[in-house]
Amino acid sequence: MTVNLWPDGAVDQAKALHQSLSIGDRDWHRLKSNADRRGAELLAAAITQLLQNGERGDVEALTEQALGWIRRELKDPGCPHR
Repeated sequence: MTVNLWPDGAVDQAKALHQSLSIGDRDWHRLKSNADRRGAELLAAAITQLLQNGERGDVEALTEQALGWIRRELKDPGCPHR
């Protein structure tokens, strides 16, 4: 018997939050440098992975990258020049 650690609907809610916060193609150039938005997107991805029994290393990596954006340690490198 498997015990569910998470409340009913938590996984679906996490997925919906991540989808809502994900920066799509249409908004990429406008939002790619927004540190708070990038951090929130990555934290939502980490939560989704955690709730779905993702690899602990992946959850940690997403969280660390999110913290880099939140702390303003990461910045968008820009588009490569041709």
